[in-house]
Amino acid sequence: MTCTNQYLRWVFLILTTILLAACGNNEEQANTRPDPVHIASGDECHVCGMVIEGFPGPKGEAITEKDQHVRKFCSTRDMFAWMLQPENVNRAHTLYVHDMAQTQWQSPDDTALIDAREAFFVVGSERDGAMGPTLASFAEEAAAEAFSKEYGGQVLAYGEVTLEHINTEMPQGDMHDMGDMDASAMEQ
Repeated sequence: MTCTNQYLRWVFLILTTILLAACGNNEEQANTRPDPVHIASGDECHVCGMVIEGFPGPKGEAITEKDQHVRKFCSTRDMFAWMLQPENVNRAHTLYVHDMAQTQWQSPDDTALIDAREAFFVVGSERDGAMGPTLASFAEEAAAEAFSKEYGGQVLAYGEVTLEHINTEMPQGDMHDMGDMDASAMEQ
């Protein structure tokens, strides 16, 4: 009986070690996130279909954590418009935007992509992006404040940006306002 008890203890110890090692790997995998993907010539915006390259202002991208699918956006406004939709807001995505303190407005460099959830955004500035008004993105709040002083607008953290911020900054007659039309107007 003593051999059986000792054997069971060894089996238990080995299984415990294997389970702990497996848990450690899962935790490590959960903490790793995909790297940003460079915007290539011909890439189209997931929201509006425009070719992204060649337009001013910060861009965005969302990478699904489950299948690593990359969605690219011609502006931070389009990224937020997509991300804040009810079907996307609770999904696990890694989000990137340009740090506009580290790159030129007219031609953002993809080496300046930062975690959007840690960024600060200037909403309502006079600087236009690919689709007109956009949200200027910055890694540091001080840089966002400096931009706001020069170009106007309100500084917000990622979690403070709402669909209301996106919709109220759109010029009248823009194609994004079509969501406000009622069904009878669509039939005419």
